[in-house]
Amino acid sequence: MMFIDKRIWMACAGFVACGLVDGSESRVISDEEAHEWLVAEEIVKRIKAPVFAERVYSVEDYGAVADDSKDDSAAVREAIAACSESGGGRVLVTNGTYDVGPIVLKSNVDLHIAEGATLRFSTDPNDYLPAVFSRWEGMECYNYSPLIYAFGETNVAVTGKGTLDGQADDDHWWSWKGKSEHGWKEGMPHQKPARDRLTQQVARGVPVEERYYGDGDYLRPNFVQPYNCENVLIEGVTIVNSPMWEIHPVLSRNVIVRGVTVVSHGPNNDGCNPESCKDVLIEDCVFDTGDDCIAIKSGRNNDGRRLNVPSENIVVRNCLMKEGHGGVVIGSEISGGCRNVFVENCEMSSPNLDRAIRIKTNSIRGGLIENVFVRNLHVGQVKDSVVKVNFHYEEGDVGEFAPIVRNIVIRNLVSLKSKYPLYIKGYDHTPISNLRIIDSQFEGAQKPSVLLNVKGLVFDDVRMNSGEKTDQWGNPL
Repeated sequence: MMFIDKRIWMACAGFVACGLVDGSESRVISDEEAHEWLVAEEIVKRIKAPVFAERVYSVEDYGAVADDSKDDSAAVREAIAACSESGGGRVLVTNGTYDVGPIVLKSNVDLHIAEGATLRFSTDPNDYLPAVFSRWEGMECYNYSPLIYAFGETNVAVTGKGTLDGQADDDHWWSWKGKSEHGWKEGMPHQKPARDRLTQQVARGVPVEERYYGDGDYLRPNFVQPYNCENVLIEGVTIVNSPMWEIHPVLSRNVIVRGVTVVSHGPNNDGCNPESCKDVLIEDCVFDTGDDCIAIKSGRNNDGRRLNVPSENIVVRNCLMKEGHGGVVIGSEISGGCRNVFVENCEMSSPNLDRAIRIKTNSIRGGLIENVFVRNLHVGQVKDSVVKVNFHYEEGDVGEFAPIVRNIVIRNLVSLKSKYPLYIKGYDHTPISNLRIIDSQFEGAQKPSVLLNVKGLVFDDVRMNSGEKTDQWGNPL
């Protein structure tokens, strides 16, 4: 039988689809879904990797010396400048370890870290000043430079089989979160005062040029942040020990993240967070993180609404998600909205992975989230829920911007172990609408699904805990 708490269903009365799903409706769903996956194919076809000139600029030719523990920032900077000024090409980092500060990419430059090479980034916050224009947790400000940064550039890449090491740990960067599990102790500085101040500046509409942060504010930088760029490629590299979010393209178009391995378990160590981006392909990656593996964003609160640029046309495929708060997540900084997200052929499993698919927002964040399609997902085990859509994240329902979440289709999802199969909680005044679960199986669930304030819920050929096929009310078919 369907493993659903009947009391919860009574609370949902009036906001769920009633009755069985007949065959004609199932065929309509399939036809609509087939069309949407053709849209995904078209998105992938038009996303093109940048092409670079065949010129090569080795950082060693500009004075970098491997394994000598001296700062090679100037050599890397000069190689990038020479490459860009000559029309572009590849800046090559060869075998060995090179110590660097922040790297600023320029148009038509491929920063290539060869197999066996490591860029090891400074842990001195002063090296990341002066502050640069950035987004921090979805809010515009001037802050420490990301470790690798590009602003307004075209055709930029970070490629190769080498390693990017942010050297963050409980003694460097992570304690700024203010959590004892990451090295913070009573009396040590932390980010909360600056975070609260920035949040209030956003709420009051303070001009961005007056939102200046850096020394003494403890807002950690992101690792890789292409900002307002076009034709971005991050491919092949391994990223470890990040201060905060690892790969964070913002307001960028035509973005590929391919074959990347992310291993970083600090606070807010999200793997890949496209924010207000259009036409994004994330494929063949491995995420083993301290926060969400992938989190799609579009600005926080008034900043997201002011800019009003959604994240859209995003395809995630053939990825492995290990530890993290969520496998593929939308939110919570999603005030600018999100649409046309496609996730397929991914594996998600770890006793330390909280959820597989998650949408998180509230009535302060708001946002229109629509057209999310998931298929062929294997979930070995998650700690919490397999699918979670929650309007009660953090502040809950205390704002004036009720989110809208609609048109979510999940097909051929197999889960072997979880606390909840589904945890779906909308608002009574703004229910989640048109959620379809098709040809899916949820095994090893410890508790009933929670389904509150959902309109247009359809189960089609769904099994839970090896039970019979049922409708959404738990009635055998």
